[in-house]
Order: sequence, then structure tokens, then C-alpha cells
Amino acid sequence: MTGDSTRCVHSSLDPEVTTGSVHTPIFQTSTYVQNDFADHLGYEYARGDNPTRNALQRALAEMESPHQEAFGFCFGSGMAAITTISQMLKQGDHVIACDDLYGGTVRLFDQIASRFGIETSYSPLKSGDLGQLVRENSKILWLESPTNPLLTVHDIKKLAAEAKEHGLIVVVDSTFATPILQRPFELGADIIVHSTTKYIGGHSDVIGGCLITQSKELAERISFLQNAVGAVPAPMDCFLILRGLRTLALRMNRHCESAQALAERLQDNAKVTRIFYPGLKSHPTHEIAQRQMNAFGGIISLEVEGGEAGARKFAAQLKLFATAESLGGIESLINHPWTMTHAAIPETQRYDAGMTPGLIRLSVGIEDMEDLWQDLESALETL
Repeated sequence: MTGDSTRCVHSSLDPEVTTGSVHTPIFQTSTYVQNDFADHLGYEYARGDNPTRNALQRALAEMESPHQEAFGFCFGSGMAAITTISQMLKQGDHVIACDDLYGGTVRLFDQIASRFGIETSYSPLKSGDLGQLVRENSKILWLESPTNPLLTVHDIKKLAAEAKEHGLIVVVDSTFATPILQRPFELGADIIVHSTTKYIGGHSDVIGGCLITQSKELAERISFLQNAVGAVPAPMDCFLILRGLRTLALRMNRHCESAQALAERLQDNAKVTRIFYPGLKSHPTHEIAQRQMNAFGGIISLEVEGGEAGARKFAAQLKLFATAESLGGIESLINHPWTMTHAAIPETQRYDAGMTPGLIRLSVGIEDMEDLWQDLESALETL
């Protein structure tokens, strides 16, 4: 299977053996009857495994690695998945991370992992600079690509090659790209992270996260933690995420097409003072995005006249973009990173990463693009 939509529909699409159900049912059970002591049919207790979750895990692994065996692991949230990676580390270990990073990830590293003696350094991670950041205790290179909220597209292939020279595990949070727009394994990633809450689920009705790896050794470590820590998703959540996955390619095409058109128009509007979208030639990492991605995603970040006050006024005038956390759903959303998704990051660190109080982030939904543009243009005219 090579087509994106075909893979979305048919990954892990096996008829249920008892009834022949086309789609995996919701196995809403906590435990499973065994033939004898420790003689089971593959399932013992739902924290360890569940048929609905297993179907989703296999589908996600097939999406990210269609030509090579891979192992998927689902969690109750994206942050639960990220926390699991931090639990693979020990006291004294060091993480190198990109500086433009989701606020929840920074909070985890700086306020939780640090309590256990795990240190994190943040850097713009320009290619060629990694060697200067590596220490004897460095274990992980952590990338988001595209990043949240400035949409930097890191050169994963170059950075991964440098990281491997120093024995680092390369983790790529590919939530904004999804398996449709980017293939991190082909670029050298060891572990791929997704918040399945976002585009993969796609309907703003479920929370979830996943880790995927091609390494059996890493898979064994993740599997142990998934069961031992127990931050697993419920069967209904897995069912909803799997249902969302089936239309991912169709939705991503619409998200990307509309976001590109809107970004081009916003770029030409005098009330927009800065705009970040990898599909624009003006974006600092546009050339990398062209090489590395199939399209440029459904997120646009921008600043408007008037700084934070202008951003608030702009958001208040919008009719189709609801002010809310999260992204990647079928509906369009507007977010203020400074006070919402990235508020947990110290102010100086936010400034250093390129964020300002006037920055706003748009998650472009699947509504008609012209309707979205009329909404944005009308709001800009009030500034």
C-alpha cells in the first residue's frame, strides 16, 4: 500500500474474528478469562493490552513505517507518552532539546524530570552545532518538527546523523506533521511522538498520545513502562482515535491547502506584522520544509498591529475561529501561546525562543477557505 488514503483506511484493518465485524469493536473490558493459571489467549489484563488498543497501535506503526517492522504504543495523552520517554532516563542523564517547544513538554522537563536529576538544555539546534552541546551524560536529542508555535522545521536528517555520532537517541515529536506530511524514521529518528488528540484523532473529542519505534530494544523498554506505569488509554478512546485515523489523509489535504492559501493572503495584509508558516518563502526554514515534508501543515502563527492588545481585539472579532487550547480538529481555532499553551515557560525563555505576547496561533480547520478568509479579513479591518 503506497497511497496515503489507502494506508489510513487499511492499516490494521482486520475483520474481527468472532463476528467478522469490518472495524475493530470496542472491547470494553478490564480483564480476560484464562484457560488455566497463566494460560491465556494473548490478553491477561487491560492495562497490559486490549484488542482495541492493539489495533490502534499496529495501525499507527504501519502508518509511520510502511516498509519496515515497527512497534506502536498508545497512552492516555500526548504528555503521558512524553513522560514515558523521560522515565527511560535515570538520575544524572541529560537531554538536548530544541528551544521552540510545546509548553507542556518544557514544564515536564524543567519541573518534573528535573526533580529526578534529569537535566535539559535548550538550543535553536542549527545543523553543525550539536557537538558543542553534547556532554558525557547526554542521552536524548529531542526535536519537534514543525515546532510549536513558531513552526520551525528542523533538518532531522542532519541532526539525527550528528546525534548518532554521539550515541544519542533521536526523538521527534511529529504531531504537527502527522505520518501524512513527514516520515521521521526515514530521516534517522529512533522514536516518533504524536499527540493523537490532534490531527490523528481529528475531531476534538478524545485525548491520547503514542510512541512508535523501529527498535526492538527501545520497544521492550517502552512496553515495560507502558504496563508498569499504566498511563494507557481507554478502549473507547482508542476506538475514536482509530476512527479518526481512517480519514487523516483527506483531512490533512484540506488543512494544508487552506492554510497555504490563508498564509499567502495574510502575508500581504498590512495589519499583519509577522507571519510564520513553513509554506511561505519568507519562513526561515522553508527550504528544509520543501525537502522534508510533503506539504506544510495546517497551523499558522502570526502577529498583528497593536501587540498583545491587538491580538486580543483580533481574536474577539472572529466568528469561525474559536478561542481554545489544542489544534488539529475539523474546526478552526485561535490560541494565544503567551497566556495559554506556553504560559508555563519562564518569560525570558519564551522571548529567547522567539515568542512574544502578541503572537497568536491559528489552527486551520476544514471549513471552506473563503469563509475563513472573510472571517480573518473582517477581524483585521477592525485593528
